[in-house]
Amino acid sequence: MSDIQESSEAQMTPVQRFGEGIADRVERWMPSPFLFAILLTYVAAVIAFLSEGAGATEIALSWYGGFWDLLDFAMQMVLILVTAFVVAYHPWVKGVIDRIVRLPNNGKQAVVVVGVGAMMVGWISWGLGLIFGAILAREMGKYAEQNGMQLHYPLVAVAGYLGMSLTWGWGMSSSAGLLQATEGNVFMEQGVVDTVIPATEWVFHPYPLMLTVLAIVYASICLYLLTPPGEYARGMSQYLSREEMNDGEEESSDDSSADADGDADVAADGGSQQADLADKESPNEGDMRPEEESSAPADKINNSKVIGGVLALTGVALFVRAFFVQGLDALDLNVLNFGFIMVGLILYTSPIDYLEEFYDAVHSSSGIILQFPFYAGIIGIMEGTGLVDTMTEFLLSIATPATFPVIAWITAGILNVFVPSAGGEWTIVGGPMMSAGAELGIPHGQTIAAYGVGDAHTNLLNPFWAIPLLAITGLRARDMFGYAITMMILLTPFLAIALYVVPY
Repeated sequence: MSDIQESSEAQMTPVQRFGEGIADRVERWMPSPFLFAILLTYVAAVIAFLSEGAGATEIALSWYGGFWDLLDFAMQMVLILVTAFVVAYHPWVKGVIDRIVRLPNNGKQAVVVVGVGAMMVGWISWGLGLIFGAILAREMGKYAEQNGMQLHYPLVAVAGYLGMSLTWGWGMSSSAGLLQATEGNVFMEQGVVDTVIPATEWVFHPYPLMLTVLAIVYASICLYLLTPPGEYARGMSQYLSREEMNDGEEESSDDSSADADGDADVAADGGSQQADLADKESPNEGDMRPEEESSAPADKINNSKVIGGVLALTGVALFVRAFFVQGLDALDLNVLNFGFIMVGLILYTSPIDYLEEFYDAVHSSSGIILQFPFYAGIIGIMEGTGLVDTMTEFLLSIATPATFPVIAWITAGILNVFVPSAGGEWTIVGGPMMSAGAELGIPHGQTIAAYGVGDAHTNLLNPFWAIPLLAITGLRARDMFGYAITMMILLTPFLAIALYVVPY
């Protein structure tokens, strides 16, 4: 270590040195998100072999059998992400972001502002919070570069990811909550519960609301303390070229600063610095409105704000009506998706404009679409070999009424490392978890809330849901996940204590 490095580290606090130490190691060893999924498949197979005595054929058949089990749910999740992406990129939202990035006066404040913004929006919708946080992180990085603010860009990206990795599990788009609020859900069919569990029990309730507020405050303090000194900060320009920061053209392929390994890592991350998915200015390959045909009747119909507007207003009216008729209990997975689709259409009005925004959004989500079946395969291994039952039964067997929320959080956190799909996990363990909770006198709403934050918490370890954020910020998973893992560790004692102490 050089004298300069030693001098810089001497000026850092223990928390800052802790974060920097983990970041250095993760940057060397973190695989791309897709490779992470493949490696976890092998890990799940080995554990099933050692724990359950499953043979190679049984494991392979279980993997194959589970490969498409999440197809319906994956479509619902992709819709949440894509519709939120479209809303987040609307000029009105961009105007709000432009005002927010001017609030902080230094790098520490900037990281906290991004984190609070992402966590608050993530409570409304995990998809909107993820994309909003990513855009906010990117724009904050650009603003810092333009104004000479010393900003640690990887940590800013982690702050933008906190909606997805903390508050969404207690929010309006909680997968477990929305599934239980949907009439005729799998657990009603199985007889585990005899009625829907309304949103007033798992989101609009003092318990999750109090946990959300406490979490935002605690996470903000962690971000502030974790931000390295200004001279040790690595700004956006150390990760993106000037053209990329300005949403310009791609860098030439012979750029001497990009080696073959880096190119492969970036492409695999889904956050390629050579594929600027955040460029909303220039037309893309899917542009279906050639200028020379703009006066054609077909193009006039495509661009008709009347046709799009009337349908959008009707949809929004129906969305609002559902809440007037049923109150907050109207919130379920289908209602949420319907609302975001119609809000997006009413923002853009022109059907073809809306379609083109969807094109960009699906492009940015392609890595998630590809990886969902692989994680469904891991569920297949864990369920088909009995591994998930063994793990769940053990954890729930040691639970008491006081410790049950903590056990539910730990169970969800472990499962989420292997299967980063809250709804997919919940369909497997939700029944046993709610039954065990009911026997201990735990309300279903508290079980859902405790489980939800466990699933969100370990998103800071598994890079699956960070793929759109990587695309927008231009970072690789290994650039930011050292700080993500550090935040996961720092949040652990808070969550354990809060879930144990806060009453339902």
